[in-house]
Amino acid sequence: MKYNLEVTIDNDSGFCFGVVYAIDMAEEILAEDGYLYCLGDIVHNDEEVSRLKLMGLKIISHEDLLTIKNEKVLIRAHGEAPETYRTALENNITLIDASCPVVLKLQNRIKNTYDSKEKVLIFGKHGHAEVIGLQGQTNNEALVFQDIAELDNVELPQKFTLYSQTTKSTDKFYQIKDELISRGYEVKANDTICRQVSNRYDDLRKFVVHYDKIIFVSGKKSSNGKVLFEVCKQINPNTYFISSEQELSLQMFNAQDKVGICGATSTPMWLMEKVKATILEY
Repeated sequence: MKYNLEVTIDNDSGFCFGVVYAIDMAEEILAEDGYLYCLGDIVHNDEEVSRLKLMGLKIISHEDLLTIKNEKVLIRAHGEAPETYRTALENNITLIDASCPVVLKLQNRIKNTYDSKEKVLIFGKHGHAEVIGLQGQTNNEALVFQDIAELDNVELPQKFTLYSQTTKSTDKFYQIKDELISRGYEVKANDTICRQVSNRYDDLRKFVVHYDKIIFVSGKKSSNGKVLFEVCKQINPNTYFISSEQELSLQMFNAQDKVGICGATSTPMWLMEKVKATILEY
């Protein structure tokens, strides 16, 4: 039996400009040189990483960077800590810096705050590439937390400056700020969340109400994907999280369903197109 599903991809989903910029740079060099080193996954999406690896992209770790000399290495949109730039200088590495401008601006602000001897708190995911780069601006002295409960037993100074990883939830950031102020702290809060990400919340809320089922496509490592998936699910409980078309199943749908497809800022449009094509075969 044919399900006759009607499938629409959300036009506002897909790569943010920071990711587009990094991938464009990588493709340009791969076309010229045939290979390029990239420090960490260029984007938190395994399908896109695999596509670029086939073109010659070689993913390396920070340990690998110490042993590489006289090569080009791409810094992805998440940005890097000062240590990385020092290593590159020592090893005569040409850095192809595709750090997102929003992240770079945040790094500078954190560095200035730290240099002014202010205590820095960062609302962000432990061990996330962007957060490591941000902490590096403070000689790793900034206090990183991903949930306010982590601060319950921590002795905080009376006065501090609060920053956020660029892909965190705006609502949660302001809840944390208000909670810290209500605990009696003097908080200088800098909302440094990327508007291209936070605007997606409203766009997705408007998008998902029109469909019987929502298929949210994202890499499992994407922080932004987790946040946006929750936004979709709150509004439309019939939302499914998948990383590729292989994870689709007929059980997700009923005949004549209207299906909406959307994704994270790290989800390539070609992957959402693939998911659509698979669903249309049902």
